Amino acid sequence: QIPVGSEIKGMNILGLVMFALVLGVALKKLGPEGEDLIRFFNSFNEATMVLVTWIMWYVPIGIMFLVGSKIVEMEDIVLLVTSLGKYIFASILGHVIHGGIILPLIYFAATRQNPYLMGHSEHPGALCFISPCSVPSSATLPSMIKCIEENNKVDKRIS
Repeated sequence: QIPVGSEIKGMNILGLVMFALVLGVALKKLGPEGEDLIRFFNSFNEATMVLVTWIMWYVPIGIMFLVGSKIVEMEDIVLLVTSLGKYIFASILGHVIHGGIILPLIYFAATRQNPYLMGHSEHPGALCFISPCSVPSSATLPSMIKCIEENNKVDKRIS
């Protein structure tokens, strides 16, 4: 069966995005009359980002207590630790295989260049990503873009 638009439950994201785009274009077209509303939305965006930053700081504490309460309720801690160890080992092995073998092979097949030299030039940004930042993307994205543009000579439009 093919669902009809009225049968699909949930929010209409496409409609919301289109409304936001059309509203933005209309406000810009108004010129000075639309500037007040544009400033309001910019201020609202900044306030939302402050709230998200606060949430990002306090969520780990809440998660720690949620996980801690479940660990305290468990009867067999050894089973938990061994299962968690197996999961962590499998996850790290998968990341090493994917990031150390598969992605470099794809890069080499596409560019015929050494992928490990490209990875070496991104070293400062990668170190910034590993560091314990509260919001890693805001800290690493500018440094990664700088490394890609300066060290690897990638065009600004692509980076």
